[in-house]
Amino acid sequence: MSRLYLIVLLLFCSGTLFSQNELGKYLEFADEQYKKGDYVYALEYYEKALTLDSQSVSTLWKYAETLKAYKDYRNAEIYYKKVYEKEESLIYPSSLLNLGLMQKYNGKYESAIETFKKCKKKYLKDKKNYLYLKSNREIESCLWAKSAIKDTSSIEFSRLPETVNTKDSEFGHSIHDGQLIFSSLRADSIPSNEEVYATSYKTMLYKSKINQNSFENSTRIEDVFFEKMSTGNGSFSIDGKRFYFSLCQDEGYNYKCKIMVAKYINGKWSSPDSLGEIINLPGYNTTMPNIAELDNQEVLLFSSDREGTLGGLDLWYSPIKDGNQYAKARPLKALNSIENEVTPWWDQKEKRLYFSTSWLNSFGGNDVFYSKYSTTFETPINLGIPINSRANDIYFFKQGDTSYVTSNRIGVLYSKNPTCCSDIFTGIIPQIIIPPTPKETLADLNKRLPVTLYFHNDVPDPRSHDTITKVNYISSYTSYRAMLDIYQKEYSTGLTGDRNEEAKEDIESFFVEYVDQGVKDLELFRDLLLEELEKGSKIRLTIKGFASPLAKTDYNVKLTKRRIGSLVNYLSEYNNGIFIPYINGTSPNGGKVEFAEVPFGEYTADKLTSDNPNDIKNSIYSRKAGIERKIEIQSVNYMDTISTDLKVEEKVITITTKQQVVDAGKIKPNTFLEKQFTITNSGKTPIELEDPRIPCECNTAKIEKKYLEPGESTTVNMTLDSKQLEGQAVKSVYIKVKGQEGELRLILTTEIILE
Repeated sequence: MSRLYLIVLLLFCSGTLFSQNELGKYLEFADEQYKKGDYVYALEYYEKALTLDSQSVSTLWKYAETLKAYKDYRNAEIYYKKVYEKEESLIYPSSLLNLGLMQKYNGKYESAIETFKKCKKKYLKDKKNYLYLKSNREIESCLWAKSAIKDTSSIEFSRLPETVNTKDSEFGHSIHDGQLIFSSLRADSIPSNEEVYATSYKTMLYKSKINQNSFENSTRIEDVFFEKMSTGNGSFSIDGKRFYFSLCQDEGYNYKCKIMVAKYINGKWSSPDSLGEIINLPGYNTTMPNIAELDNQEVLLFSSDREGTLGGLDLWYSPIKDGNQYAKARPLKALNSIENEVTPWWDQKEKRLYFSTSWLNSFGGNDVFYSKYSTTFETPINLGIPINSRANDIYFFKQGDTSYVTSNRIGVLYSKNPTCCSDIFTGIIPQIIIPPTPKETLADLNKRLPVTLYFHNDVPDPRSHDTITKVNYISSYTSYRAMLDIYQKEYSTGLTGDRNEEAKEDIESFFVEYVDQGVKDLELFRDLLLEELEKGSKIRLTIKGFASPLAKTDYNVKLTKRRIGSLVNYLSEYNNGIFIPYINGTSPNGGKVEFAEVPFGEYTADKLTSDNPNDIKNSIYSRKAGIERKIEIQSVNYMDTISTDLKVEEKVITITTKQQVVDAGKIKPNTFLEKQFTITNSGKTPIELEDPRIPCECNTAKIEKKYLEPGESTTVNMTLDSKQLEGQAVKSVYIKVKGQEGELRLILTTEIILE
C-alpha cells in the first residue's frame, strides 16, 4: 500500500468517524429538546443532522414530527411525504396519515382525500385500529370541508391588539367585570426574534381592562400565580363569587392538570384551593373548567382523560350543590369521540354548549362546534368560517354580540413560523343578516352546483317505459344505500386476499364520496332555494340526466326523465309540501320554480363502462357504472324581472320553453332532420330575440318571430344533417334576449344507426 493512499484512507476514516460522532450528538440533543417541548431548538439540531445524513428515514421522521408539533404545516407536509416515499408506512405506520392531515391543514382537500383513501387500504386489515378509523373519518371530513367552504362568510375576525396578543401564545377564556381574562404561554424576557421555549416559559393567567372597546396593557393575575406551575382556563361561578381555573404540572409541555377554585370579591382573587379527588382523580388530567346552568342546576363542565373516556380528553360534568359540593362526574357521551373534546363554554342565553374537537367534520384540525341543549345535547354543528379556519380553533366564547376564538391561523403574531402560536381573535356575527341582492343570492345557489344524485340500476320503476314516477328521491337513495353490502359482494366476486378487500373499499368510498355527498349537497341547496322562493323569485333549475349504457338509448331517455321526476317529487313532499305552491305557481308572493329537464340517456356515458347485461359485476355493481347513473342540477336562472325598493333589476333570462329537449330517436345516416321548439316571453315587458347561436355546422336554426309581447310565443325551427355523424348525437342551439344575460339552450338528441 502506498504511503499517500494510506494517508488518504486515514483522513477519510477519521472524517467519517468524526461526522458519525457529531451526527449522534446532534440527534441526541435534538431528541432531548423535542421531549422538553422546545421545538425550535430541536428543529435546529435535526437540520444539522440532516446536513450530515439527508437520507436517514428516522431523522426525516423526527424532523417531520417536530414540524407538526411546531405547527409548521407546510414544511411538515413536505417531510412526511419524504418519509412515506422511503418507507411506505412500513417503519412509521402513521406517516401516510400524517401526510394527509398536513394536506388538509394546508387546504389541499382533493389531495388529502386521495391520501386518506390510500391510508384506508394500508390499514385495511384492522378496521378497529385508530389509523383506519381516522382515515375513514377524514375522507368524510374533507368532503364536507370542500362543500362547506363555499359558504364562507365575508365577515372577518380580527386579532386582538398587542396589549393582549404577543409573539408567544394567548388563549381567551371570558370577559368579567369589564376585563378580558386570558392565559398566555410567555417568558418574562426573550429576544424579539426568537421563539425559544425556555424553562421560564409557563402558561399563566392574565387580565386586560376593556376601556371603551380598547384593551389596556395586560397584567398577570398574581393572586393565582404558582411558582414553577402553569395556570389557565378561567371561569366564574354563576354568582361571580368563585373563580375556577387549571393548575398544571409541565411534562415536556404535555400538561397534567387539576381544577382549582378561588374566591373572587371586589376584583380580587383569594384562597385558591383544589376541588379534591372527586373531581381531580389522581393520575389523570382534569382541566378546562367552565360553569353552566343546566335544568336550573349549577354544573361544572371540564375535559379529562379519566377512566371511562373514549379517547384523549373527553367532556365531563358534575352538578354543584351549595357552591362547594360536587357530585360524581359523568361523561357527555353524546359529544365525546376517540379524539380530544376540549375548551367547553356554556351560553346560558342560547342554551348551547360550545367546544372544540378534531374528530368531527372540520376545515383543518380543531374546529369550534355547538350543541343545543333541551333535555339532552343535540348533534354538534360546526360554526363554520370565519370562526373556524384551516388551523386549530379553540376557546370560543361570546360577550353580547361579540364572539372570541383562539387560533393559530394565518394572521397571528409570530417570529419565524406563521402558524406556530395562538392568538385571540374577535368579530361580530350579526344576528339580523341584511338580505342579499338577487344577484348575490343567485351566485350563492350556483356556487353549490352541480348537485349530483345517484341511483341503483334501472331505478326508479324498473322495466317501465313511463316518463313519470311517484318515487321520492330520498326513498330511492335510502334503498340504494342499504345495498352497500350487495355491491361489495358482487364487485369483489372472484377476487381473493387484499384485492378482494380493496374492491370492497373501492365501492364503499364511492358511496361515501358520491352517493352520500350528493344528498348532503341537495339538503344545502334545498334550503337556499327555499329562502329565495320565499322572497318571491321565479327560478328555473336545469336538471341533466345520465344513465349507464346497459339499456338502449330510447329506454334510458325515459329512465332519466323518471329520475329527474323523483327529485321533483322529493321537493314536493319535503316539509309537508312547503315547495308545492312554488312548483304549481300558486304561491301568494309570486315565487315559482320550474324544472328544465335535459334527459341525455347514455349519450354522455363513459364508453369504457360495460354494456354487457351478462357482466353484472361491471355493468351494474362497478364504481364506473355507478358514477354514470345520476342526475345533476346544473344551473339556476331567474325567469323574469323582480321589483325591489331600489330598482327593477333585469334577470338572467325571460324566455321559457315547455320542451327543452326533443329526442328524435333512431335515424339513418345522411338524414335531414327538422324539429320545432316553442318558446314564450314569460316576462312583463316586450323583448327582441337575437339570432340563434349554433356551435355545430351540422345544424341550423331559424326563429319565426323575433319581437314578442309579454306572454307571446314563437317557433324555433332546428335542422340537423346527420352526414358525417355516427352513434349518439346531442346538438344544441342557444337563444338569447337582447339586453339580458344568459341563454336558453334547445337540445336535439338522436342516434344514427348504420344500415
